[in-house]
Amino acid sequence: MKTRTNNILVLLIITVMSCTSKKNDGLKVTVYETSESGNKLKRITAFSKADSSAVIKILPEQKFQTITGFGGSFTESSAYLLNKLSKKNRDTILQAYFSEDGAHYSLTRTHIASCDFSLNNYTYAPVVDDMELIHFSIDEDRDDLIPMIKDAMAISKDGFNIVASPWTAPPWMKDNKAYVGGKLLPKYYESFALYFSKYIDAYKTEGIDIWGLTPVNEPHGNGNNWESMHFFPEEETDFVQNHLGPKLEAEGKGEIKILGYDQNRAGLKEWVDVMYKDEASSKYYAGTAIHWYESTYDYFPKDLQYAHNKAPNKYLIETEGCVDSEIPEWQNDKWYWSKKATDWGWDWAPEDQKHLHPKYAPVNRYARDIIGCLNNWVDGWIDWNMVLDRQGGPNWFKNWCVAPVIVDPDNDEVYFTPLYYTMAHFSKYIRPGATIIGVDNTDDKLMVTAAQNPDGSIAVVMFNEFDVAKSIRLILNEKQVNISIKAQAIQTIMIAN
Repeated sequence: MKTRTNNILVLLIITVMSCTSKKNDGLKVTVYETSESGNKLKRITAFSKADSSAVIKILPEQKFQTITGFGGSFTESSAYLLNKLSKKNRDTILQAYFSEDGAHYSLTRTHIASCDFSLNNYTYAPVVDDMELIHFSIDEDRDDLIPMIKDAMAISKDGFNIVASPWTAPPWMKDNKAYVGGKLLPKYYESFALYFSKYIDAYKTEGIDIWGLTPVNEPHGNGNNWESMHFFPEEETDFVQNHLGPKLEAEGKGEIKILGYDQNRAGLKEWVDVMYKDEASSKYYAGTAIHWYESTYDYFPKDLQYAHNKAPNKYLIETEGCVDSEIPEWQNDKWYWSKKATDWGWDWAPEDQKHLHPKYAPVNRYARDIIGCLNNWVDGWIDWNMVLDRQGGPNWFKNWCVAPVIVDPDNDEVYFTPLYYTMAHFSKYIRPGATIIGVDNTDDKLMVTAAQNPDGSIAVVMFNEFDVAKSIRLILNEKQVNISIKAQAIQTIMIAN
């Protein structure tokens, strides 16, 4: 009897010790860092003690939006450049963007007919007053754009969704009969709806499914500089509610997501008030598309919150963002971390508005914006061109921009800028279907977001914009771990299920 009692006592002690040990186990994490000092999505295993410290508590019980994805855009300019490179370098770039070992892009965008990042102006419906679009053709896309998309599809293990946007209707459908500026005439609304339907069918014949559409890119216009078409909120909603939506539904294409607006966040309130005015106006809108231009440093959290609250069950997707009005620095990582870049506002804004467009560091702008978006209900974030040349083109209007990958086709050279790694910190580790979860952060200078993936793993992305390294105590449930983040660095911390 005594022996049996002793055995039970020993068993109880072992059980208690086991539970205590499990409770006090440290939080197991894998940390990847990109930094101004030279790390490029490098796995970090040794952490230094810093003078500045923060406590970050992950709160998985607080659940927010479901992630649609992250990625970049297929443009004719990017596709044309890829075709000028050696097969090895072309494949290297596509693998880097779409493979599971690379950035693993899951949400993309492309243009319907030409845009500024095309080699020239073109439309799929060139014959004037061809109301039935008998002569509709996507032949202009066959040399470069379609092969790039199909090669990316072949690489992507999980696949990716594509949002397609026209920069303009065919010129003959507009009041000014031009590629640039003007308005869609109401008598052509049905033909323009047919234009979308034929585009979807033509791409499907090529083996490419279109996931979503926007009625037009940047309906406010772009200063009448390159392909554009003005749409007021009431006009676009009329077009979607009474023409495009019903047509796609009648043709069995109702699963195509129509995203309204597709321009800067400063105009969000005006648009969502009209788009989601009532059940009828809302019916065919799957969500709202936004861009980040108009301010270099503000991600407009109040406007994002307003748009979400207006339509909490609809998508809110960033469909375009880039370092605009700038020629990229070639093989100079430091430039992407320093406040030397400018945007259109630096050049064109009146003096009393130049303060809205200070010089900025490209990496900072990307990291700050994506984290700010994720913490304010945005569920998808799409970069602009995936590949540009050393001039920031080709662009028929000479509207130079910066892409995460810059190439020199004449010398068959490729430069993965720090922006590529910045995007990968999100796209590679926060997967479609992930849920944004709560974070309690004691340091208001450290930007943090967290997401729980469908497999149960948690990705925490931190951005330290400043020149001081920080020690971090990361807490999840009753477990914790002490790590650190370098000055001017981005980290993704993966916590396994």
